[in-house]
Amino acid sequence: MKTPSTFHTAVVALAVALSLAACSKEEKKAEVLRPVNVVKVESVSGELGASYTGEVRARFETALGFRVPGKITARLAEVGDAVKQGQVLARLDPSDQRLGIEAARQQVAAAQNNYDQTASDLVRFKELATQGFISTAELERHVTAARVASAQLDQAKAQLGTYENQAAYTQLRSDQDGVVTAIGAEVGQVVAAGQMVMRVARRGEVEVVINVPENRLTDVNKADKVKIDFWAQPDKLVDGKVREIAPSADPVTRTYTTKVTILKPDPDVHLGMTANVYFRTNGHAAVVRLPASALYQKGDQMAVWVVDPKTSQVNLRPVKVDRFSDDDVRVIEGLNGGELVVRAGVHKLFANEKVRVLAEANP
Repeated sequence: MKTPSTFHTAVVALAVALSLAACSKEEKKAEVLRPVNVVKVESVSGELGASYTGEVRARFETALGFRVPGKITARLAEVGDAVKQGQVLARLDPSDQRLGIEAARQQVAAAQNNYDQTASDLVRFKELATQGFISTAELERHVTAARVASAQLDQAKAQLGTYENQAAYTQLRSDQDGVVTAIGAEVGQVVAAGQMVMRVARRGEVEVVINVPENRLTDVNKADKVKIDFWAQPDKLVDGKVREIAPSADPVTRTYTTKVTILKPDPDVHLGMTANVYFRTNGHAAVVRLPASALYQKGDQMAVWVVDPKTSQVNLRPVKVDRFSDDDVRVIEGLNGGELVVRAGVHKLFANEKVRVLAEANP
């Protein structure tokens, strides 16, 4: 038979056990939610289209090289120098050409003397033939000799002209007004005929070269307006026109090289500047601006994490981005006004994860 003391001890132990069990259940129910900072989507009306970043280049660019081989003795222009048509850009050692000219001049002198002699003989033999002292066959032989001497003289003069041209080719001249954009050889280097020594971009028409993915060629072809701005001059927006789209894709990047002419280029637009090209259509769409940190790239598709206000769960939503800037991006498909988008830490989340919203901020 249990004593009162024993019974009291058992009751206390049972109460302690029940209390511990209750605490354990409460601890199991307590769930730690990941805190997230979100931004509330606010859409505004904007034009449909796409944008691409490219480089300003001259439409016409020429690779200049010597027409004769030789050793470069002087280079008279640097990258970025403005050059005029006919300006000497580089020189070769002209020693061989000078020797060739001297030899050709001696051949011309010899041919001239031979021609003068045969011409004088022909006059004398014509008089003898008239007087009947020589036969007609003998006269024809001297006529032929005079013709041969005349041809040899013309040949020697042509050879002299060839050597004189080759001597002139030892000076590399610009064939147009422009800007030197590249150097292909240095002083002391032996170059072959036609080897690129300098590249000169012609002044005047300039264009922006961009690379367009194959799935966005439709946007380019259907664009009603083409606008261009420059990173160095963000407030300047100029008109453009698509001049050329490559007929085949680049084998490495799988993009199509597209050249957009800058209409009425400003003097402040220089070669090599970075430019953004915007293709716009007449349609309009709801444009959403988000911080760049909100984007999550899944393969080739851009996406964002959207918070369901009812379940506090996050899910990945594919979106279509229209334009990138330094601080934010413009989304034209995939989001609706009023939705909550996670703005940071997007690579730490997983689908259907419950989160705790810390704050809402404007994009």
